Amino acid sequence: MHPHLTAMEKSLTARLQRFVAARFSPAEALGLHLTLGVLALLLAMAAFARIAGAVVEGAPITELDLRLAAWLHAHAYGNDLLRTFLLGVTHLHSTPGVLTLTALAAAWLYRRRARHWMLTLLVTVPGGMLLNVAMKHTFARARPHFDEPILTLTTYSFPSGHSVAATLLYGLLACYFTREARSWRARALIVIAACAMIALVAGSRLYLGAHYLSDVLAGMAEGCAWLAICVTGTATLRRRQAARAQRKRASQPDNHP
Repeated sequence: MHPHLTAMEKSLTARLQRFVAARFSPAEALGLHLTLGVLALLLAMAAFARIAGAVVEGAPITELDLRLAAWLHAHAYGNDLLRTFLLGVTHLHSTPGVLTLTALAAAWLYRRRARHWMLTLLVTVPGGMLLNVAMKHTFARARPHFDEPILTLTTYSFPSGHSVAATLLYGLLACYFTREARSWRARALIVIAACAMIALVAGSRLYLGAHYLSDVLAGMAEGCAWLAICVTGTATLRRRQAARAQRKRASQPDNHP
């Protein structure tokens, strides 16, 4: 092997090592947060594609959808207290309810001077809800049908809009609070609480006969994908702006005597 080729290989290897190290560096503008965000996006998109493909092809999960929906509907009239509670949960997380919760959370973030997170929230939740409308019309899946339904809805079923909205709202708030938390125990409790709220909203849709199991699973996957795009994108933009400002300050001459 020629010496100049060996030097070229060494240079390329060194550049590759620096590139990989930068992608896993928490301090880099395009570092660890971007790597994890892209990984989360790819995993969520893969999960959504898998579920959507199974629904379109009539895979076994659609049979489970029907059996679970029938079983839940048969038991839904046996517990008035639970049904009333879950109706309250599902109405609170309807489109007007989620937008109201989002506005309240945005106002709270603004008062805490967390304006970056406020803007991220205002982009993430309404944007994801609009994306879900497009997804519903793309798949055009009919909702579960019962002779005596608890809820009567005329919109499409797949993916679940309530599950998407809950994933976006509570997922983004969990991202914010985990950044503010000072211990791993607190972060774990925040993530568990967010997951519990998302599961509660999704479960209310199943119990009330508004969605199939695959609808809510796809909704959560869709929400995770959009959340990864928004949080990672805004964080990367903020970090790059901060890095440019720092370089600009460093390049300015020192006017002090």
